[in-house]
Amino acid sequence: QVQLVESGGGLVQVGGSLRLSCAASGRAFSQYGVGWFRQAPGKEREFVATTDWSGGSTNYADSVKGRFTISRDNAKNTMYLQMNSLKPEDTAVYYCAARSSAFSSASKHEYGYWGQGTQVTVSS
Repeated sequence: QVQLVESGGGLVQVGGSLRLSCAASGRAFSQYGVGWFRQAPGKEREFVATTDWSGGSTNYADSVKGRFTISRDNAKNTMYLQMNSLKPEDTAVYYCAARSSAFSSASKHEYGYWGQGTQVTVSS
């Protein structure tokens, strides 16, 4: 079991930056592949970014590639999502997730552990 708690969301203007954090507790965080997903009102939850147990292998949704960076610090049991050049269409509730595999995955169905979500609002 692993518990996840996001922080760092908020209101930001177009072109601004935010860094989301996700603190993990429970079983060894370094054994899990992790990801970030988001859900806008009226839409399904969608993939944003994922990384493997080491942070060395990453994958991004086309919509955020070049603007967002996923990372993790296993010593601190924490993962991050650095978001730059934010756009109004990035507005959503952002969720961190962990899966019982060391490898990354872009599929939300492969994640068994989820945080409660943090709201990101990009205003124009």
